[in-house]
Amino acid sequence: MQELQIFNIDGVECYEKGGTAYLKLETVARGLGFTTVATSGNEVVRWSRVEGYLLDLGFKGFDRNGFIPENIFYRLAMKAKNEIAEKFQAKVADEIIPSIRKTGGYQMQPPQGKELLALAVLEAQKTIEEQTAQIEEMKPHAVLGHAITTANTSILVGDLAKILKQNGIEIGAKRLFQWMRENGYLIKRKGTDWNLPTQRSMEMELFEIKESVHIDGNGCNKITRTPKVTGKGQEYFINKFLEATT
Repeated sequence: MQELQIFNIDGVECYEKGGTAYLKLETVARGLGFTTVATSGNEVVRWSRVEGYLLDLGFKGFDRNGFIPENIFYRLAMKAKNEIAEKFQAKVADEIIPSIRKTGGYQMQPPQGKELLALAVLEAQKTIEEQTAQIEEMKPHAVLGHAITTANTSILVGDLAKILKQNGIEIGAKRLFQWMRENGYLIKRKGTDWNLPTQRSMEMELFEIKESVHIDGNGCNKITRTPKVTGKGQEYFINKFLEATT
């Protein structure tokens, strides 16, 4: 008995038997767009829909890991109405199945002439797009390198406001303090802790507290605490404001 030979053609497992081509059911389901995104973030086959269609077509006894004959593929493809499915159907119907039936395997002719040139242009365009995406991703950090000259030194909130303004963000010290309070970075409750960093900010290492001692008018020592933005905090806030403007 001749062993069944299964081909993998552009990711589609298939074989020929008795003049009929058979295709892997799961691959067909994915190629026709019968998928959804699970809570895990993975793309999975919508088996309930696929199995329902197959039963409607009178095709029983199928296996999710098995194969379907080409006539069922054609009828199943009619259920899919999207651009991806149309391209997949055309690839299978016009190239893969005819080639399998004729030669027992898929034989792709190497590109020549204009087709070869078109592929080269597409590859070059893809490279350009990838490089452009990398540049766009680096922009905030490139701007930041220009913006921060004291990244290793903690600065006052007012000084951070000046850096932001130098880079096109219209905000002063008073408004920046207000924004930080409203967004949970500084304590907004009136009292001795007002305008000091919240626990969240300290855990994120965005601020440090500078304590200083001075003598008041009554000759008593008085401790004052001032929030200062760390180098990490400067990068965080500047990127946050710059991203909001793009």
